[in-house]
Amino acid sequence: MKIAACIEWMFADAGEDLPSRIRAASAAGVKAVEFHLWREKPLDAIEVALKETGSQLLSFCVEPRRSLVDPADHEAVLAAVADAIPVAQRFNSAMILASGFTRPEVPEQEQFDAAVTVLKRAAELAGQAGVVLWLEPVYMVINGQRMFVDTVRRGLDIVAAVDSPALRLLADAYHSAQTQEDFVAAIGYRMPLIGHVQVADTNGRHEPGTGDIDWTSIMKALRQKGYEGAIGLEYFPTVPDSASLAMSRDALGL
Repeated sequence: MKIAACIEWMFADAGEDLPSRIRAASAAGVKAVEFHLWREKPLDAIEVALKETGSQLLSFCVEPRRSLVDPADHEAVLAAVADAIPVAQRFNSAMILASGFTRPEVPEQEQFDAAVTVLKRAAELAGQAGVVLWLEPVYMVINGQRMFVDTVRRGLDIVAAVDSPALRLLADAYHSAQTQEDFVAAIGYRMPLIGHVQVADTNGRHEPGTGDIDWTSIMKALRQKGYEGAIGLEYFPTVPDSASLAMSRDALGL
């Protein structure tokens, strides 16, 4: 397994601009990077840095962010995916979607079905373009409402129901831990449905090894279950770049 770094949060010692952070990550042996929203990013300069270093932009988020569980937002979701597809093709990157918040007045099954319906259409768009979508369970609470998909288990249920090779799950161990979910048990036998794994420790969302998560057990289970993708470091560093990366590698055994 290789490491990928969220360059919006990591390698800040190299400066504010993302191309410089890509070069710093590469110099540290990290040849895959990720960032969040894409529209305001300096894509041309990022492409130069990626080519110069032989690195890859592994993923970015579809924007604007809209709800998968509200049919009123579905056309906006599909338009956002369509806008992101040329970027995904340009960089050979995955596109990340989150579900949106629960709708307290709507039955749970109806929201589940709505997410499946729009993701089938989105996956068809992505598949026709030769790119992939990753559904990310995100633990977030605003005004008492949680994201509808905030556990690995529910995310995998939705990916399985969509049943498309153009849609996989982004399993984030930090968000899973926030819900008190057993990350390994939630994956179960469905590792083939997982496209990517991201990590950060609780509490505080810092380096693996700074909190309560049992990384030895998680990494052992990922290997035993046949995961061969990248491990995305998506955390707020507590120490300078080189020390932070060393801490993470040690905790993860990478």
